[in-house]
Amino acid sequence: MHSELFGTLPDGTPVHRWTLERAGVRVRILTYGGIVQSVEVPDRDGRRVDVVRGFGDVDGYVGHPEPYLGALIGRYANRIAGGRFALDGRTYHLAQNNGPNSLHGGEKGFDKRVWDAEPVEHGLRLTRVSPHGEEGFPGRLEVSATYTLDEAGALRIAYEAVTDAPTVVNLTNHTYWNLSGSGNAGGHELRVAASRLTPVDADLIPTGTLESVEGTRFDFRAARKVGAGYDHNFALDKGLTASAAEVAELHDPASGRTLTVATTEPGLQLYTADHLSDPFAPGDGIALETQHFPDSPNRPEFPSTELRPGEVYTSETVYGFSVRA
Repeated sequence: MHSELFGTLPDGTPVHRWTLERAGVRVRILTYGGIVQSVEVPDRDGRRVDVVRGFGDVDGYVGHPEPYLGALIGRYANRIAGGRFALDGRTYHLAQNNGPNSLHGGEKGFDKRVWDAEPVEHGLRLTRVSPHGEEGFPGRLEVSATYTLDEAGALRIAYEAVTDAPTVVNLTNHTYWNLSGSGNAGGHELRVAASRLTPVDADLIPTGTLESVEGTRFDFRAARKVGAGYDHNFALDKGLTASAAEVAELHDPASGRTLTVATTEPGLQLYTADHLSDPFAPGDGIALETQHFPDSPNRPEFPSTELRPGEVYTSETVYGFSVRA
């Protein structure tokens, strides 16, 4: 494992890149936004290529913030309706950076912050303090995200957070996977262990109900080609769990590369990147965002995203890599 200067932000702040390598897998992480910049894994013939979408320099990420390529998302991943929520009788107002709604932590979420970094065994720990009121969220939040490679080369991301005042937290990673390394990812085959999803309105805000996927284009309980037109949260059959359990598998028939996703989270957002633009193209990657449900702070019927003093927010997601003949 080693680090190097990756570049500087417009204000002169340095951004470093850390390289992790184990069991034939090479992963590069940026201190800017906790971004997974590259993941190199072999195909069935042993040829190793980068299977995530990203940029080769800092300017690319700064100049193209909207796709959130590879980024650590917070304080709240996904959408909060109307850019506001109530907690303990008080209403908090957030940036409305997605139409009328708040998306992925606001105008300057965790994806646009430089994190402190320290090496750990087989990995890297990123930390930062999100001050009270940052992007409208209450409480001083101390956050860490630890990226490690296990003995099989699986990438594990473990999140922790504590607060000094009641708040809401929902963290995820926004990597776009393309297991062929190039071209459109719509031909990948996907399986998701979810019998229900959270249907949404025209602004992609959940209606509050859970609907069966049976007989619909959202039924990925058996593996099939992904296609396009998805930006939806699946309610995972396993629910919220104390340890990471496998919930999804993405497979590229052309290369044989296979990605498995295990998580503690109760939801999985499937986004087929239909709005990616130059230098990429729509459908160039597939995001599988492990998370709590969108708009949970306004939906008491959903699993809670509240965090209170004395509690510890924890979340873990594991990305495993293998090949098929």
